[in-house]
Amino acid sequence: MSKLVRRKRIHSKIRKNISGTSEKPRLAVFRSNKEIYAQIIDDTKGHTLCAVSSRDKALSSVKGTKTEIAKEVGAALGKAAVTAGLSTVVFDRAGYLYHGRVKALAEGARENGLKF
Repeated sequence: MSKLVRRKRIHSKIRKNISGTSEKPRLAVFRSNKEIYAQIIDDTKGHTLCAVSSRDKALSSVKGTKTEIAKEVGAALGKAAVTAGLSTVVFDRAGYLYHGRVKALAEGARENGLKF
């Protein structure tokens, strides 16, 4: 079984139990080999409330390892969520292990006001 198939299987199991509402939206993470993306989604309406990625112009000047950049993405997402009036979210790690870049993104978001 390939890593991608394994991750998709785990992600489908996670998404069976996790859903974002307007009171408590879902923080979804996608990690590619070079970049990391995070968005806060209201699944009842099917809307993305805010999204941040390492490809954004504001974060393109950040230098460092991929883990350090992921922490900055989490910090930017936390700030954007607080300005949008969101304080609590449900974390959707999308089948990735809670380790490395995914963990750094979560810690950056927590340090900037998100609770999950």
